[in-house]
Amino acid sequence: MTSYRPIALLAGILLLGVAPTFAQSPFDEIEPAMPELDLPGLNQYAPTIADDGSEQFRTVVLEAKLTEDAPLLKDGLVWRVFDSVPGPDGKLPLVASSEGGSAEMTFPPGDYFLHVAFGRAAVSKKLQVPTEGPVGRQSITLNAGGLVLNARSGEDMRIPPGELSFSVYDASDGANDERRLVIADVKPDTVIGLNAGTYHVVSEYGDLNASIRSDIYIEAGKLTEATIQHRAAELTLKLVSERGGEAIADTAWSILTASGDPISESVGAFSTIILSEGTYTAVARNKDNVYQRDFTVHAGVNTDVEVMLSQ
Repeated sequence: MTSYRPIALLAGILLLGVAPTFAQSPFDEIEPAMPELDLPGLNQYAPTIADDGSEQFRTVVLEAKLTEDAPLLKDGLVWRVFDSVPGPDGKLPLVASSEGGSAEMTFPPGDYFLHVAFGRAAVSKKLQVPTEGPVGRQSITLNAGGLVLNARSGEDMRIPPGELSFSVYDASDGANDERRLVIADVKPDTVIGLNAGTYHVVSEYGDLNASIRSDIYIEAGKLTEATIQHRAAELTLKLVSERGGEAIADTAWSILTASGDPISESVGAFSTIILSEGTYTAVARNKDNVYQRDFTVHAGVNTDVEVMLSQ
């Protein structure tokens, strides 16, 4: 993306940013990662009846932007309005909802709670609809930015998107096991709307031990692209009778770490795995025989590991 420029390369993560002032929102043409919501349509109240017998409603205009000086967001917003009086279940009833950009909703006079979300960025406030006089335009500043995640391995090996996933945590919650999960299973090149602040990102390459953690700061009004650098590679294990020979079927595979701990088990002529940089032992069992080989994983170097029938 040519509009980005590098600003830091620290702890295995490359951060890129854009200028803080936009002619339009940087998210206008990119749909942010949104929570799955089952929102009803606009629910109608039993109308308030005026003295002359007419129904009383007031129209409220809702709008939001990333920062005080940013343009209004045109898409990606989820508006929800709740009654201020809890229902029989103790929860505030959802009165109305809308998705998209700015919205107009009609309510009887009264007190409500307004919630707007842009991806995982959200703001809540009290909404008062007066009986008489002007109804103030509800303009909300989200104080939010965006995050796009990707990864590479070794010097500059692009990792296939299907082998990557990211999880984003609140970095202010303390130790790793105590952090609040903000969003899980984020795919590469997905824009995530987030409140401004620091987040703890975990990047998983494959499903074994290739994992990288890093803290990323999201600035309001900016779209930040983070490319995380893994130290791992993809290996294909084969049991062969000679170098470059055909892989032998019905082989059971075990992969051990340098300390002898098992990390992976599979069955088949080929075993394709992704491992973090380091030294391992491949153990192949075929019929009643056991074969093994020590091998080393180099970051970004995808290769075959052949285990020979005759050592």
